[in-house]
Amino acid sequence: MALFAVFQTTFLLASLSLRTYQSEVLSEPLPFTPESLNVSINSACQCLHLQWTVHNLAYHQELEMVFQIQISRFNTSNVIWVGNYSTTVKRKQVLHWSWESELPLECATHFVRVRSVVDDARIPEPGFWSNWSSWEEANAQKLLGHDPLFIFPKDKLVEEGSSVTICYVSRIHEDNISCYLEGVQIYGEQLDRNVSAFELKNVPFIRKQGTNFFCEVDQGDLRGVVLFVSKVLEEPKDFSCETQDLKTLTCTWDPRSDTGLSEQPSQSYTLFESFSGKKTLCKHSNRCDWQVAQDSQEMYNFTLVAENYLRKRSVNILFNLTHRVHPMTPYNLFPKNVGATNATITWKVRTIGNNSTLWCQLELLGEGKVIQQHNVSIKVNGEYLLSELKPDTEYVARVHCAYAKRFWKWSELISQTFTTTEAAPSVGPDIWRTVRMVSGHPTVTLFWKPLSKEHANGKILFYNVIAENLDKPSESVVLSIPASANSTELTLHQCSYQIYVTANNSVGSSPASRIVISGDPGNEVEEGRVNSTEDGFSVSWTPQSGDATGYVVEWWCDGPQDLPCVLQWKNLGPNTTSTVISSGAFRPGVRYNFRIYGISTKGTAHLLEEKAGYLEEWAPSDNPQVVMSNLTSHSFVLSWKDYSTESQPGFIQGYHVYLKPKAGEQCHPGFEKTVLPDNSVCCKYTIDNPEQKTFVVENLQPESAYEFFVTPYTSAGHGPLDAFTKVTTPDEYSHMLIRVLLPMTFCVLIVLIICYLKSPWLKEKCYPDIPDPYKSSVLSLIKSKENPHLTIMKVNDCVPDAIEVINKQEGSKIQFLGTRKSLIEPEFPKPAYLYVLPTEKNYSGPGPCICFENFTYNQAASDFGSSGHFPGTPQAPPYQLGPLTSPENVLKALEQNYMDSLDEIPAREANLNYVSQLALPMSGDKNSLPANPPEPALCSEYKMQMAIPLGPTSPPPSENSSLSSTTLLDQGEHYH
Repeated sequence: MALFAVFQTTFLLASLSLRTYQSEVLSEPLPFTPESLNVSINSACQCLHLQWTVHNLAYHQELEMVFQIQISRFNTSNVIWVGNYSTTVKRKQVLHWSWESELPLECATHFVRVRSVVDDARIPEPGFWSNWSSWEEANAQKLLGHDPLFIFPKDKLVEEGSSVTICYVSRIHEDNISCYLEGVQIYGEQLDRNVSAFELKNVPFIRKQGTNFFCEVDQGDLRGVVLFVSKVLEEPKDFSCETQDLKTLTCTWDPRSDTGLSEQPSQSYTLFESFSGKKTLCKHSNRCDWQVAQDSQEMYNFTLVAENYLRKRSVNILFNLTHRVHPMTPYNLFPKNVGATNATITWKVRTIGNNSTLWCQLELLGEGKVIQQHNVSIKVNGEYLLSELKPDTEYVARVHCAYAKRFWKWSELISQTFTTTEAAPSVGPDIWRTVRMVSGHPTVTLFWKPLSKEHANGKILFYNVIAENLDKPSESVVLSIPASANSTELTLHQCSYQIYVTANNSVGSSPASRIVISGDPGNEVEEGRVNSTEDGFSVSWTPQSGDATGYVVEWWCDGPQDLPCVLQWKNLGPNTTSTVISSGAFRPGVRYNFRIYGISTKGTAHLLEEKAGYLEEWAPSDNPQVVMSNLTSHSFVLSWKDYSTESQPGFIQGYHVYLKPKAGEQCHPGFEKTVLPDNSVCCKYTIDNPEQKTFVVENLQPESAYEFFVTPYTSAGHGPLDAFTKVTTPDEYSHMLIRVLLPMTFCVLIVLIICYLKSPWLKEKCYPDIPDPYKSSVLSLIKSKENPHLTIMKVNDCVPDAIEVINKQEGSKIQFLGTRKSLIEPEFPKPAYLYVLPTEKNYSGPGPCICFENFTYNQAASDFGSSGHFPGTPQAPPYQLGPLTSPENVLKALEQNYMDSLDEIPAREANLNYVSQLALPMSGDKNSLPANPPEPALCSEYKMQMAIPLGPTSPPPSENSSLSSTTLLDQGEHYH
């Protein structure tokens, strides 16, 4: 006990001494100036690394201290940063601290100094700052070479949207340096005589290869650096973990943006589980697998860390393993025992754990929609019977399963397509008809609508049509129509028929659709109008008197040829008196016609009403072809009777007649002045009756020019304004002249036609080929009016005067009958004349000059000009005259020679010469000449009345001839 007391006393004294020493030390705060300050440069991160110590601390003494650090640039007076650094300091401990510079350290000299203050709670009195350490210089430019230009930082890595400073150090004059960022020149701030800096804010991401910054010195010397800008590392999204077999956990997430660059890999992902303390480096950027522990660990707390060169991001998740079961996809899904209305579906699943139960859902899809859904609990194999299916319909069966103990997710779907078998059509086709008379027989066009897939129950192969004659049942028509057709024509008798139509597929036929065709002709009703709505046309009608089993509304359109418009119809019940006809085929500007039929109890259809309407009326698309007629000096008539109003894009309400009068003329009564789109002024007359297709334009001025134009109009506007037609009114009296000239011209034409038709009769009466003087009506007319004693001249009444020799060939033979002497005359250049003088002794005076002419007897002579007027020469020498005799004897001889030579001259040589004659006696005996014939005046003219044939010389007359002087002619000689 004594020894223990001694040790206890010694320990207490030592503790008291130590506490007294510490109290003294702490009660007197001492300045602790930092010593051994050292500054180094790290160019990779552009950082200044500082290290220093505090030597005044006692042995094992620890104090809380604050160090204040100053950093200057270019010189010690240019302080750019001041900051405090707090830490616990031990004796002889080397302290470290780093500072990152925004300006690259190579571009400026930096100076650093440090001072300290004790900030320990064990020292009650407030401390005071120690002295500053000496300035320490950090000059990276000492390490640069002698190149003319240096650019920093090199290969700097920053995030998109951050700011960065680039600088250059030059050994030449700065005016010769130009700097560019991605080819665009930029201007910086001069920090020192040889240093300039460029502050780039909100740096964008351009490409993975980096952003180019370069400066150009004289002579095209380029120096530059690459600034690597990465996308900002984002926090992973949708981080989740699940298992398919309770053996492996699969964690997935959305990595968002990839921060990888050409010089920097993409971000990495690490999965850490806090309960087990395990972690794994993920091989994929969006998925990581984790093996479930065999110790039946149920709770898991995962942390996912995303990291790149610049920063880190992390997310975590906590869950129970059995609550994150996602079963595998079922397999071997098959339909079996497929019929027309049912099918059995089978499938298999993979087990989870110790034969865990799965909850499977079977869905049946038709036309892309789920129509049936069934839930089934299974462990390995699944099976379900589907019913209420439609025949010949394609279905899709699909199955997915979930963990029955705790639902988390459905498995992936597995699907299979199957088609049910066909069945007979369930309903008959919807049928309708139109009836028209062709050659006195009713022709029925039978229409039917194809059955819907729901009612066809298979592919329709053909249609059967049976037309049963109700008056003569034995006369029935049976037709088989291909499935592609939806109509057929039947030519029937004037009887009532009952028509049945059935649709047939590979299994059987549908119920028959029935319609009755009455033998009575249909009735006609007045057409009305139907109103359009947003949905179509609202059609209403007055119900049929009596019992009606239903109504049928049919419609068609009068549209352009490129608009498909077929007959459509709609069946309605017996209590319906209105309906809305809707169709996606309705188009504005098209006329639609509607007919409402009532169906009687016998099945016959009776027309009740007929209507027409437009979904939307448009202005007329064309104008009528106007014909102008009855043009007078004061009016004309316009007509357009061939213009069809039913084919227009709206109901024609009337017509506008535009008239442009001559300048200064006012509009006529009934017209109103209007301005056309081309700013021209004209007069307009409105016809409000669409059935009026003629118009009389009156009150016009004679010999005036007008222009007219006619266009229809509907409720939507008028037709297009085409070119005007010009018309000029005639003179006021010209029509009277036409009324006189036209009848006269007509009469002249009639006379000419009659003359042409009666030309043979006129020729016979007026100018026959060989006229008969006794048959001449002209002569009888002259005799009756002028001289009733005028007679026909005969040959014996004429005295020859002279002989004209024409067309002489070689020579002329002149034979004097008295001497029987023939002379061969030389060829004369001119016609020779032979004068025959009277035999009276007492005749004296000038010789007669008598010329006779009648071209009727010899047209050829006339054509050749062989006859003419030749003067007689009274002083002709006697030797030129032949023996004289009486004219009567001469003429008899000539006539005898002429008659004898007719039979001897061939037809081809029967040319005639002409004998001239003296005047015939006016009274007395026609066969004798007067004793003293009148003297013919010189150059008097007579017509030829007798011809002598041109042929060989006639035989001379006998010596007993009474002629005292005669002349015989060769061929080609002509007597006058």
